[in-house]
Amino acid sequence: MQQLVMQTLDGSAKSRASKYVEWIITFVVLTNCTAVVLDSVPDIHASYKDFFHEFEFWSVMFFTAEYLLRAWSYGARYTKENGGAWRGRKEYMFSFFGLIDFFATAPFYIHFLFPYLDLRVLRVLRLLRILKLSNYNTALQDLFVAVKSERKAFGSALFLLVIATIVSASLMYFAEGHEQPEHFASIPAAIYWAIITITSGYGNVEPVTRAGEFIALITGFLGVCMAAIMTGIVASAFSNQMSRKKAAFAAQIRQVLADGAVSAAESDVLLRMQRQFRLSDDVVMQMMADARKEMGIKN
Repeated sequence: MQQLVMQTLDGSAKSRASKYVEWIITFVVLTNCTAVVLDSVPDIHASYKDFFHEFEFWSVMFFTAEYLLRAWSYGARYTKENGGAWRGRKEYMFSFFGLIDFFATAPFYIHFLFPYLDLRVLRVLRLLRILKLSNYNTALQDLFVAVKSERKAFGSALFLLVIATIVSASLMYFAEGHEQPEHFASIPAAIYWAIITITSGYGNVEPVTRAGEFIALITGFLGVCMAAIMTGIVASAFSNQMSRKKAAFAAQIRQVLADGAVSAAESDVLLRMQRQFRLSDDVVMQMMADARKEMGIKN
């Protein structure tokens, strides 16, 4: 039962029930985030505050039940010899998604225990619930892995960004400091202008000198270059991540076909990997055909 609940909740079970659970959680998360956004509008809050309060209560009950079921079912990950049920539960509770599930509901209970505290900042944490969707879509996970794998390239790009910001701010301070002391009174004050100009292409202050205009043009051009560099790194990292997934899946296929037959357990492993890596049936069939051809196995 624990194994079935765990696979149904995390989407590793390729069944109709797992798909329904994914749709239900996605719907509840999206409606919750929409409610948080609408509740911040004073007029809407005044008219529907009772509805929002009731909706939040039942949403928290839903997410609490989900959290408890996940914590309980993850006990099936390990046998007694490998650490027991609590190893799997602690692994979930202190994982990225476990912490997201916890902090997305914690503000409600804190406010319930301490109703006189100003928890407006904590209530914003309800928007963290949207990160729960990444548990069913690997895009965010792929982004984290891609950034980690290309951390040296990102580090070099950020180093160039810091240098460009400091140099642009220093030049603008010397060019505009006397003309606009309220905006460029010092280099640290000019750094804000440099960051805005590099990231958006247009700063928050219009230069009044020829030198300032030239520096603003160069700074804006540097921002375009940095955006191109970052985009290239991310695109390359995502492509490499997908290649690694396909390579891992192809290696698993070859391991499964090593004895010339595919057992039910091996088929289940492939199905879970396919769902985890978000590979289409056509891609999997093509990879299976390529593996059979490579290993000389007739269909």
